[in-house]
Amino acid sequence: MNAPVTPALFTPNWHAELELGYARVADSTRPIHRRHCGPLRVQKHLYAEGPEVCQHIIVHPPGGIAGGDRLNISANVGENAWAQLTSPGAAKWYRAGGPAFQQVELRVAAGATLEWLPQESIVYAGAQAELSTRIDLTSDARLFYWDMIALGRPAAGERFDSGYFQSHLDIRRDGQLLWHERQRITGDDGLLDSPIGLDGHPVFATLLLSGTLDADLLERCRELPAVTSGQLRGDLSQLPGLIVARCLASEALHARAWLIELWRLLRPTLLGRKAVPPRIWST
Repeated sequence: MNAPVTPALFTPNWHAELELGYARVADSTRPIHRRHCGPLRVQKHLYAEGPEVCQHIIVHPPGGIAGGDRLNISANVGENAWAQLTSPGAAKWYRAGGPAFQQVELRVAAGATLEWLPQESIVYAGAQAELSTRIDLTSDARLFYWDMIALGRPAAGERFDSGYFQSHLDIRRDGQLLWHERQRITGDDGLLDSPIGLDGHPVFATLLLSGTLDADLLERCRELPAVTSGQLRGDLSQLPGLIVARCLASEALHARAWLIELWRLLRPTLLGRKAVPPRIWST
């Protein structure tokens, strides 16, 4: 006779964890720690630029995030190592009756570099998306970070008229707070159309880069064709030890292209390496 199965063993949501660790070994960055639980993985590490930069593609096999899902991602980049993390496609946050969560914790040791370059997050109308990111930098650690958020699906005639999106982002260097940001946008929020909010643009993106720009390079960034042609609204600011770039766009592909062009301009000067786009971005 088959034993009865306790209903509590089955849950309609995903709880997933991914832990990554990197170390510098001679002239190479090597993945030294990889642990996963649930549907979060990284594909085989790649060295498109040579052994110094280890590239990983973070994959969430279900392809979407729904109510009750909880994703936890952590990465630890050891001294003088260089890790580049990206994703194969957009993250989709689905309409749901309850909240879904993503928590990211990134630690970058002295002399190390982390590039966090995921593709966009699409937040469907009716989704309840809660994102939290904490980044800890030590000494002269370097960071190149971006995120892109698309609210609703305008191409399908879907406005972000219900649900909510909220995010927390903290960046610290040696325990001192460099960046502290809280966002919350609810469906049909006045900020969606307000000129002091998104001004009718369903897509917004942020880029944060450690370092200092000279006036000439800052101006070149501000004169990228996407901005001067009116394709999107974007600008940069220099804060103490941190460069901040933001844009508003009508489509995610315009925001993505702008971020990539900034990366191409800024990476050689501030990180000392020519920008080589991950092949996954072209597939």
